[in-house]
Amino acid sequence: MERVTSLASQSPVVIFSKSSCCMCHTIKTLISDYGASPTVYELDLDPRGREIERALVRLGCKPSVPAVFIGGRLVGGANEVMTRQLDRSLKELLIRAGAIFL
Repeated sequence: MERVTSLASQSPVVIFSKSSCCMCHTIKTLISDYGASPTVYELDLDPRGREIERALVRLGCKPSVPAVFIGGRLVGGANEVMTRQLDRSLKELLIRAGAIFL
């Protein structure tokens, strides 16, 4: 779990993903469309991916991917990110984290 929190704090936006996951692709595209440059960890391509995936589940991510961290804090998966998009709070989170500017 320390590895996940360490990785998540190294960039304004961190996404744990799998390269074949369509919802992961959707979330990465959504955040990139705001102009943010998320750091993406593709767990299926990482030798320690299964270990990271287990840690994400322990943090409450179900399913484990996509798992989005903004400003070092877990936002959640696709449902939580899309909820924030719909209630217009996603942009504000990205601004506060320094991921995008006005």
